[in-house]
This record gives sequence, structure tokens and C-alpha cells, in this order.
Amino acid sequence: MPGSDTPTEASSPRARPRSICLLRLSALGDVTHVLPLIRTLRAAWPDIALTWVIGKGEHRLLDGLPGVDFVVYDKKTGIAGMRAMRRELKARLGPAGRFDALLQMQVAARANLLSAFIPARVRVGFDAARSKDLHGLFINTRIADRPGIHVLDALGSFCEPLGLRQDRVAWDDMPVPAEAFDWANAQWPDDGRPVLMISPCSSHVRRNWYPDRYAALADHAADAGWRIVLCGGRSDLERQTTDAILAAMRHDALDLVGKDTLKQLPALLSRAQLLVTPDSGPMHIANAMGTKVLGLHAASNPERSGPYSDRRFCVDRYDDAARRFLGKPAADLKWGTKIEFDDVMALVTVDDAITAFERRRADLEQR
Repeated sequence: MPGSDTPTEASSPRARPRSICLLRLSALGDVTHVLPLIRTLRAAWPDIALTWVIGKGEHRLLDGLPGVDFVVYDKKTGIAGMRAMRRELKARLGPAGRFDALLQMQVAARANLLSAFIPARVRVGFDAARSKDLHGLFINTRIADRPGIHVLDALGSFCEPLGLRQDRVAWDDMPVPAEAFDWANAQWPDDGRPVLMISPCSSHVRRNWYPDRYAALADHAADAGWRIVLCGGRSDLERQTTDAILAAMRHDALDLVGKDTLKQLPALLSRAQLLVTPDSGPMHIANAMGTKVLGLHAASNPERSGPYSDRRFCVDRYDDAARRFLGKPAADLKWGTKIEFDDVMALVTVDDAITAFERRRADLEQR
């Protein structure tokens, strides 16, 4: 999104906040969407004190983010953990006693309850249309209701009640240490071959594509001279899916599933010319690192939750899914509706993915 380095000031004057708390616990993809908002806040107010209440895994990804103090909340700790967080925040706040503003960027019941333990004068939350689980009881200011926008733009609008406007999106402060790039660079030689990376699994099982179809796409890319690399986490599902992909392939592939850390993952994704994945955290981390993404969408709408910077290479079967499983076109659905039915991803064919891959291949060859 184009714009200057300085965020736009709203027309009506507001008191400049000295301290802001952000509450967004999860997930990996969504927390990357918050980074441009933090950049907007710090560009306008370089000396602003920013505190982010975040989940454990998400903190491992973003630890070291410049200008942000993290408070990690483990959902397993329940109410006791919430009380411990409040004590920690009070110790940090000192005589001030409360934040000038809380940006409550999550509507799940746990996050809503957790927000009650965060003292703040202004409590910014979602518009009524996107609120649920009594979200409105925990806030006193709402962002504007703008249906039809990407999740990142919705989160970016949380600065508007403070008198700013996010008019530039950038991830130039993604905290990836040099040793993570060193590790990624050591995994395969840079021999000039383009890399198709496959991260096959989402945390939402019904968003996942099929091993034999991944294998067919991978073999097509390998026939075209591309190196195939698989990445992912340490879950049994990811291991089983990866093993099935490798067993179905004619060509060899580099299996890095379960071998990287959350700090190494962004560096690994940055080495790919194209990542193929369902709607998942790696999709958005890759986008933040400047890697093009072949997103596989049927259960979710790529216009809302696809790779933010460039969706040219995605497969979009969301409207087909809406018509088949919900009996209406996607345009008639509430924005953000998930279509997570058994076999919804069968709508994404191998030919769909190969066509999208060839768009990226042609894009590279034109450079």
C-alpha cells in the first residue's frame, strides 16, 4: 500500500497517548498483520511506550521486535495467569497506574476476559458487526465498520480512534536474527535453481489440501527445473502429510519439516521463489518476508485472509465452495464466513495449482 513514512493524522485533535497496550494473543499469521500497525504508531510517536500482550508461540516468532515490551500470556494458566499478568502490568506502569489506550484486537472469549485485567483509559475494540463473545462489554471505543477489507487493514484501523491512519504497510522490522539466515542458507546450495517450498498444513484441518495433489504439483515444478523443499512444524499431522507427499512424488525433495525453529522459519521462507500452502501462518510470514505465495483457498476467502501484498498466484475456489456447501454465492455471505466442510478443498484441483504455478514461473522469466 503506497504512502509516506509518516502516518496520516486525523482531522480532529486528540491527546497524544504516552503508553499503549496491544492485545493480540494469536495466531502466527495474524500477529504478522499487527507489525504494520506498530510501525505506524512508532512513526507518528517515536517515544511511545508500547506493550504487547501475546501468546507463547507468537512471542517466540516476534521476540526482539524493536520498541515493543512483550507480556506473554499462556492460555493454560487461566484466571491465575490473568491475575499474574495484571500484577506484572501494574509493576511496569508504576505511578501512571494504567495505559492511555488498549487496542483489544481479538474477540474470542478468553481474550475478552483477559482484557478486563488490563487497566486503560481508552479501550479500542472491533465494530459491532465483528464483535462476539460479549466483546462490547470490555471496550469503550470501536473501529469503523468496513466490510470487505483484508484482516490486516482491519487491524491497521485500530490506530484511527487515536487520531492516526495507517497509509503504508511494511514489515521491515520483522525480527529475524542473522544466525537464522545463516541456518537457512546452509540447508541447500544456491545453484541458481528456483525453489518451490511446500508448507502443507494449516492448524484448521479442513483447510488442508491432499498429499497426492501436492506431489503432482511438486513433480510438475521439478520437471521444470525447480528445487522442491518441504517445511512445517512438529505435529503428527504435518509429519504424516509430508511422508505421504514424499511417497507420492517421482522426484526427490528436501524434507525440512520439523527441523526449523520459529525464528528460522521466516529466513527459510525468504529463500523460496514461491511458497504453496493453504490459509496458514506460514502464508503470512512468507508474505512479510517478501516471498510470493501460491495460496490454496476454498474454505476461506483470499480477499480477506490471503497473502496481503500479492494474491496473483493464489487459487480461489471460495465462491465455488459457497455455492456448493452453503447454497449461495460468496457475495451473499457475511464477510469472513469460513466454509470449513469435509472435502471442501477437493474443489482445488491439480490443474488449478499448476496454472497458478505457471503464472509465477512466467513472472520470473520476464525479469
